[in-house]
Amino acid sequence: MKPVPLEFFSAQHGIDAALLQRVLAEALGRGGDFADVYVEFRQSTSLLLEESLLKGSSESVSLGAGVRVIAGEQTGYAYTNELSLPKLLEAARTAAAIATGAGRSGSVELVARVLPSRYATEQPATQAEITGKMNFLRAADQAARAADARVREVRANWSDEQRQVLIANSEGQLVGDVQPLFTFGLSVVAEENGNRQSGSKNLGLRAGLEAFSVEDAQQLAREAVAQAAVLLTAEDAPAGELPVVLAPGASGVLLHESVGHPLEADANRKKLSVFSDRLGEKIATELCTVVDDATLPGLRGSLNVDGEGTVPQEPTVLIERGVLRGYLQDRLSARLMKMSPTGNGRRESYEHLPMPRMTNTFMLAGPHDPEEIIASVDKGLYAVNFGGGQVDITSGKFVFSASEAYLIEGGKVGPAVKGATLIGNGPDALTRVRMVGNDMRLDPGVGTCGKDGQSVPVGVGQPTLLIGSLTVGGTEA
Repeated sequence: MKPVPLEFFSAQHGIDAALLQRVLAEALGRGGDFADVYVEFRQSTSLLLEESLLKGSSESVSLGAGVRVIAGEQTGYAYTNELSLPKLLEAARTAAAIATGAGRSGSVELVARVLPSRYATEQPATQAEITGKMNFLRAADQAARAADARVREVRANWSDEQRQVLIANSEGQLVGDVQPLFTFGLSVVAEENGNRQSGSKNLGLRAGLEAFSVEDAQQLAREAVAQAAVLLTAEDAPAGELPVVLAPGASGVLLHESVGHPLEADANRKKLSVFSDRLGEKIATELCTVVDDATLPGLRGSLNVDGEGTVPQEPTVLIERGVLRGYLQDRLSARLMKMSPTGNGRRESYEHLPMPRMTNTFMLAGPHDPEEIIASVDKGLYAVNFGGGQVDITSGKFVFSASEAYLIEGGKVGPAVKGATLIGNGPDALTRVRMVGNDMRLDPGVGTCGKDGQSVPVGVGQPTLLIGSLTVGGTEA
């Protein structure tokens, strides 16, 4: 069975295997070691509801191709939004002029490969009527306002896209993929006696409309309102060194930032990561096993093929029982580090170079009951959701603000607190993991990861997790 995108690009734009072989031969004309062509057609829709009114809507289409040439450590890249043979050859010559070498040249024989199906879609969102998507937004708006009389503002948004991509490279690989994605998000503001607090919920999947319903939108709205309502009565967060329990699911964003980014291969190849040259070393307690897995069906970070033609076959084990086992590799870093690509070469669009990026990154479940973990803490913080944060991959230092957190008092979850920030060091925090729950949960929320000006969808997750001590920034009790 031929990849659908190959048929699409051939019929609509004359892009077939013969043409791609010619472009690759041109790209290798100045001695590059490796070359690839990435062709993309993207359709997208977005809707915004505010003050119970449709305040914005857009539909867009983009089309283009990028040509990359690698020679040693040099990378040349050029792209075009015109899929004609002259423009593609021009892009190939430009990329080749940037990355010249004494490598291979000559013809390339492409063989099409059928990919796995990790995001089967019954009702593509890009083909659905806008009125149906508007029903989600209106239902969420009404549910939020009905849930609590203190709700003052509701903002709901919907976006969807479908990408058809075609990737050919000088190793003879030709793959095509159809990549769906939808996201629904809702934020609310509740007010009482001049105290205004916000709550938000979102969901994103690589699926069609069959995976979302009006009832889902209403439930997310009620959860966002509940979050804002809790914060209306929240106390100021304490400050100091405290045990911290991270809730399952969304709090995996801390793992993503403080551990995932420093394990991307480009940072380690350049000796910029705190984990550089530490493969085989124990960097965490034996309770910690962390993987990156693009093979899970339907999640935001899931992929049939990455942005440079590598098909992820299995989870990439990063940390196994506390020992550093691997990095997230793209083709360039894998070649230079004499390792194998892991299917983590990702790009935002045809205008961008691929680089090592996470997909779905999470910690595996441990042996402890979540209630046992909470009961083990006399005084501490229970962090459920996080807002903004930042990490320095060179030192591992991080700062995260908790958008939803509670005190733990006498082994029980107590009152909500506001203004809590977690301050620490990723490698150090891994050595302070004391208990890991048996309740690993993948967060279905909208995770978008930024790096070097590019944004890609990702997934996070983890079980309930006890870190023996972290610096909590707040107000002194």
